[in-house]
Amino acid sequence: MVKRLVTGLVLLAALSGCSRKESRAAEAESSGREASAKREESSGAILFLSADTRGYLGPCGCSENMRGGIARAAFQVLEANQGSLPVLYVDGGDSLFGSPTLKPGQVPQEERKARALAEAMKRMGLSVRAVGELDDARGADFRRALGLPELPPGEVRVLSAGQRKVGVVSVSDAAGLKQAGTRARAEGASFVVALFHGTLEEAQQAAAAPEPGVELILSTHSATEFSGEDNKLVRAAVPVVALQSKGRSLLRVDLSYGRQPGRFTLLKTAEDAERDASAIERRLELLDKEINLPGVDATLKELKQRKREELVARRQALLSAPVAAAGDADSYTLRFIPLESSLPSHPKAQEVVATYDADVGKMNLEWAKSHGEDCPPPAEGQAAFVGNGACADCHEEAFPVWESSKHHHAWETLEAVGKQFHLHCTGCHVTGWEQPGGVCRLDKVAGREDVGCESCHGPGSLHVDEPSSDNITARPGEAVCVTCHNRENSPHFDFATYLPKVLGPGHGQAREVKSTP
Repeated sequence: MVKRLVTGLVLLAALSGCSRKESRAAEAESSGREASAKREESSGAILFLSADTRGYLGPCGCSENMRGGIARAAFQVLEANQGSLPVLYVDGGDSLFGSPTLKPGQVPQEERKARALAEAMKRMGLSVRAVGELDDARGADFRRALGLPELPPGEVRVLSAGQRKVGVVSVSDAAGLKQAGTRARAEGASFVVALFHGTLEEAQQAAAAPEPGVELILSTHSATEFSGEDNKLVRAAVPVVALQSKGRSLLRVDLSYGRQPGRFTLLKTAEDAERDASAIERRLELLDKEINLPGVDATLKELKQRKREELVARRQALLSAPVAAAGDADSYTLRFIPLESSLPSHPKAQEVVATYDADVGKMNLEWAKSHGEDCPPPAEGQAAFVGNGACADCHEEAFPVWESSKHHHAWETLEAVGKQFHLHCTGCHVTGWEQPGGVCRLDKVAGREDVGCESCHGPGSLHVDEPSSDNITARPGEAVCVTCHNRENSPHFDFATYLPKVLGPGHGQAREVKSTP
């Protein structure tokens, strides 16, 4: 009797648990249907556009307050997706790789990174993406195997956006722009975005053609690696936009639906917020220079950093504020979203990045051990790298200055963040990386860590054998420094300001001679 009673109670509890689960599932399904229905009847939509990411999961971290990161982009998209408006995320291409060709030693890291980027984009709910030549660095089969929703050149994709439809077209010239725009309209699109695979100037020329048939053109291709340093908006009959490259900014497009469907117009009421955001941007640039100034007082630096975070939050509020209803007409606004270091990252995308960071160093080191090759020797009559020890024999007085500089701790900064075996970082933290007579293998950097003497003065074997000012770079100029202190890695670098920080008695300055009484 007792046994039957216990069995009955257990069964009742199980049925009750199942009932609660079914109830929760039904409630979630009902809630999802209600949200979907509300979005179908929404008074607008939000589009997020990215382009020219060039294989960047995040900034290198060599300077403070560096923009970018797929996890920060994911937060912007997924946070907006919590609201009542439909959200579309569109990528313009040239995102998976940074170069159209790869060296054998780069392949493991770059393929792994492309997979991580693809996974993050999926978690962001990517609607569609165009394809650029950088995406095919490992071939079309590899690209297609990533399973992303692709838009081939010349093709059209029409996406539901509540009460309206958004057309996305992939083009590279004026004729293609007009044809694809016409097709998108025929398929029901009210707002058409052109992903233009060309430079900003080429996109402007296409936009100037009669009746281009689109509301917005996004230039998805920067001319060189460092030509996409700024967000750009060209206001014309058809606005043309270029995004800061390497995943440092998003473009946010807010669509506002009027009472009757019609052609969309760019709202000028958003210009006040844009001007305020631009003013904050200028203040941030000044603060960044002061924060990154070598030798800045720690207390002052912390105060400036807090002020910077406050300004970023204020600008972010401006850039993400809801857009006022359009009234009778359909309208839209454009806002750049710089992905600042103090903005949050989304856990789902950050998990992807963390897994990549954990994997890639091990992969690169194993590849170097199995397949790595030593650097070729220098050409006959050319100098080889000899290491700091050979320099110390004659220039011992210079070493206290070097040892007190950040150059001496360059390798440690990579170890601190677990990036000492990341190929994008190694070159500027090792002396003689991938140079004749230098070091070309991650498993053989011992003795060449840090920014040593030869990083600035050039390989020293000839100088060691026969000291002379003719066979060494005695006074390196700015051109040497900017090979690493470029706009990407050291955006606030100023040669005149930074140079004194690596000079001192015995190293660029005469030693003070004390007279004896």
